[in-house]
Amino acid sequence: MRKVYLDYAATTPADPEVVQSMLPYFTYVFANPLSVHDFGRSAATAVDGARDTVARFLGAKPDEIVFTSGGTESNNAAIKGAAFAARGRGNHIITTTIEHRAILSPCVFLERQGFSVTRLPVDGSGMVDPDAVRKAITPQTILISVMHANNEIGTILPIAEIGGIARERGVLFHTDAVQTFGHIPVNADDLMVDLLSASAHKFYGPKGAGLLYIRKGSKIGRFMHGGSQEKNRRASTHNVPGIVGFAKAVEIAERGEAAEMQHLTRLRTKVIDGVLGKIRRAQLNGHPTERLPGNVNLSFRNVQGERLLRGLNAAGIGCSTGSACSASNTGPSHVLDAISGSLRLSLGKQVTEEDIDYVLDILPREVRMLRAVEQA
Repeated sequence: MRKVYLDYAATTPADPEVVQSMLPYFTYVFANPLSVHDFGRSAATAVDGARDTVARFLGAKPDEIVFTSGGTESNNAAIKGAAFAARGRGNHIITTTIEHRAILSPCVFLERQGFSVTRLPVDGSGMVDPDAVRKAITPQTILISVMHANNEIGTILPIAEIGGIARERGVLFHTDAVQTFGHIPVNADDLMVDLLSASAHKFYGPKGAGLLYIRKGSKIGRFMHGGSQEKNRRASTHNVPGIVGFAKAVEIAERGEAAEMQHLTRLRTKVIDGVLGKIRRAQLNGHPTERLPGNVNLSFRNVQGERLLRGLNAAGIGCSTGSACSASNTGPSHVLDAISGSLRLSLGKQVTEEDIDYVLDILPREVRMLRAVEQA
């Protein structure tokens, strides 16, 4: 049986170059980068080199990069750190209803601490109106957080426009770029962001490595206490292998991002055209054009997503109905509550034309079978 992995939005396989780059830092260059001896200095040199690589890719300065354990920590650090740092002059945060739970849950926590949160709705394609952001700003607003692209429906949001509004009003602006960093162009200045989160395992790097970009001059409280790592911003012994692997994944993205975008967009179009052409009462969720190259989110009337998922899995196709971080929760995704039930097929650079042909053979059969069962 053919095996086809179509859940790259959840996680990607580490590139072999990434794995090779990390190996010496488990065995030979293993010392703590803060140690003053030569062993420690060798590790520190590796961390500094990785920071330079990542900063260049983001259009940032090296000292604006804080290495973290991943997207969830970066998002929590941005939301809570910015909120507590500005508590003396305001308590209002603006976000959207379709953010990842790593944004929405910290916002709920902050509400319990006396902060006020406005969650802006999106339209049927998952797009937020920048003018709604402008109208939501009050004298008490201290932070706006809007994701760069949605992890479930793939819609790319107008971050640069929102960033311009935030800057005009003097409000700190954060974006969760976990789904875009390493896949489409992400430049801190072009996006006009003050804070940005990214995670290595979403673009063929290792799990357990992420970053938080903090624009120079942005006020954000320290988010982990203990040692003096990361210029006293994030205590914890550096994950040197993970940081090195993160930088190697960035190097690979630098030289291959454009080709991957072209490859994934072609396959995405093939899936969408094939499904909508072969399956009646199917619809594409998310924005028709402003979407991630590798994201296809589809709904099928009179078909339960979970049953379809199980049928595809039995045929060797690994995909999802939404965010992996919410997979253990019962009920529909909070994102799709606002839009519709769905099946997410997220593509990666290892996916081939033959893989898509197989999916376009299996998926219509599964939908027809499930509809027949529903009508029986």
